[in-house]
Amino acid sequence: MRVGVLTGGGDCPGLNAVIRAIVRKGVPEYGYSFVGFRDGWRGPLEARTKTLDIPAVRGLLPRGGTILGSSRTNPFAVENGVEKIRTNLQNLGVDALIAIGGEDTLGVATKLHEIGVHVVGVPKTIDNDLSGTDYTFGFDTAVNIAMEAIDRLHTTAESHHRALIVEVMGRHAGWIALHAGMAGGANIILIPEVPFDIEQVCDYVESRFRLDYAPIIVVSEGAKPRDRDEVLRGAEKDAFGHVRLGGIGDWLAKEIEARTGKEARTTVLGHVQRGGTPTARDRWLATRFGLHAIDAVHRGDWGQMTALRGTDITMIPLSEATKELKVVDPALYAEAEVFFG
Repeated sequence: MRVGVLTGGGDCPGLNAVIRAIVRKGVPEYGYSFVGFRDGWRGPLEARTKTLDIPAVRGLLPRGGTILGSSRTNPFAVENGVEKIRTNLQNLGVDALIAIGGEDTLGVATKLHEIGVHVVGVPKTIDNDLSGTDYTFGFDTAVNIAMEAIDRLHTTAESHHRALIVEVMGRHAGWIALHAGMAGGANIILIPEVPFDIEQVCDYVESRFRLDYAPIIVVSEGAKPRDRDEVLRGAEKDAFGHVRLGGIGDWLAKEIEARTGKEARTTVLGHVQRGGTPTARDRWLATRFGLHAIDAVHRGDWGQMTALRGTDITMIPLSEATKELKVVDPALYAEAEVFFG
């Protein structure tokens, strides 16, 4: 059997570990050959490939990014895109496809499965917002990067008597902000699931200064005040219809300065959260996902996705994983509110 592998959407620590595990088990144990598709769904759409064999995956475990490249290409938004993919898979002799990605990438995989393409999914997102799995790889690395930044900002905030705002990723789910904010001792955490009251935020800021401390505010890029929409960097949309978020940190800083008279500064972590070496936990999880994904191919479990449930890896339908986002439970957010102000 010849198996295709692709990585789609934003890059993520641990992608290379998945690719490595798939090949390292699939070649010696099942005798499969592999072809990597470059740049997400653009690969099978345009027949852009890369050889994947055991020498090609050596040394990948600690390496960030993806050796296959990635993109946000949506074949269903391209004229005759699906027909092109089916033709290219047939011409390349590819019998099955492993798609590693988040909501959009796996959404495409779900639709392809429904029309008869042999697809297995592996969940990937630093936002940890995919349903059906307790955690996704990349999330732990992103949280640790954000936590380290918060740790470093505490001392400079106190030295200059400023309110410091840390803007992290999280379009519709505030998992990174919640975990990193609690681990880093943030004084306020703002997430997309709970629209915030700017007056309450300013009260927390002033309360902190009255105690002779400087506040640290962690905010998800998709967080929004109660009386307005999310802050956008532009009106343009990507191939999956997503607008580009960003700027909530700067908006907060201006509001805090105007309402309290206290100096405020913003640090936007942005793509730093995606880059570099994955943590041990993300390497472990990504490797296990890869091993179970190639087992699923061998069994013919098409239309299924690897998922972490407790400490076990199981398979769930792709349709279940992509039908809704996994967002922060209000009870978890309430735990963090104890430390606000």
